[in-house]
Amino acid sequence: MTPATSLFSPVEADLQTLADNLKQLVGKGHPILCAAAEHLFGAGGKRIRPAIVLLISRATMLEQDITPRHRRLAEITEMIHTASLVHDDVVDESQMRRGVPTVHSLFGNRIAILAGDFLFAQSSWYLANLDNLEVVKLLSEVIMDLASGEIQQGLSRFDSSISIETYLKKSYYKTASLIANSSKAAGLLSEVSQETAEHLYSYGRHLGLAFQIVDDILDFTSSIDTLGKPAGSDLKSGNLTAPVLFALEEKPYLEVLIEREFAQEGDLEQALCLIDDSQGIQRAKELAEDHAKQAVDHLSVLPPSESRQALIKIADYVLSRPF
Repeated sequence: MTPATSLFSPVEADLQTLADNLKQLVGKGHPILCAAAEHLFGAGGKRIRPAIVLLISRATMLEQDITPRHRRLAEITEMIHTASLVHDDVVDESQMRRGVPTVHSLFGNRIAILAGDFLFAQSSWYLANLDNLEVVKLLSEVIMDLASGEIQQGLSRFDSSISIETYLKKSYYKTASLIANSSKAAGLLSEVSQETAEHLYSYGRHLGLAFQIVDDILDFTSSIDTLGKPAGSDLKSGNLTAPVLFALEEKPYLEVLIEREFAQEGDLEQALCLIDDSQGIQRAKELAEDHAKQAVDHLSVLPPSESRQALIKIADYVLSRPF
């Protein structure tokens, strides 16, 4: 499988600059936040979201270099994403993320919440300074969508009646909105046509949905070493994802286990066996493949380039993460 970072070769230098800038942007003047920022942005991560922004920026600016505003947009995108992770980890009471201790496990809930709020506020301030009202509206909507997705997930815990459409809407809010709107924003900063901007939005939307569906499959198929958390963690907490919703159509008893919130000994293990014995995971894979294909189709509006090719390969990478 191609490692994510090797896909980003057209923007490798841009991403290094971004990593250096993020610590500077966030940490200045706040010792605790500086320590949290060093932890957050020093932990690495694949940087897929800012890489997509930078690749779209380069794919739409073939005759000239990308602007400081493109670079700042990529930084804002990573700041918003990171802020949402800090808050998610507090809500989920996660001690580790990708093998690294979470901010709240190191600094406490109070600092983690404040750090997440500070990142959202910082990103909003830098966003306003781009002086592009349409871009400001797009990324402000993302921040609202992230909160909506988290609330929707909290309200639908252990609700076995939710539909695939409801699941996809929540997945859009939590994951795809940021990728879709930042992709479109990068195009707008390059002054592409409105039609091209909509295609870039659709690329990000479908890619984000594919990414989230695959993430949800990995919750059932990955080892704790790969995932950084036990298999079935989402199911245990009542977050019903695509593999579960598809499995429910075949395995009626799964609904009984979910409705009683796995209260009896062996309930969760039995539920995992029922899902494994169904077409749920396979159907979820097919759904992810469909969205990844749709994402790539929307890139046909861009002229051929190394950056466009990298954007296509990212869709392949999303599907090839180890199941």
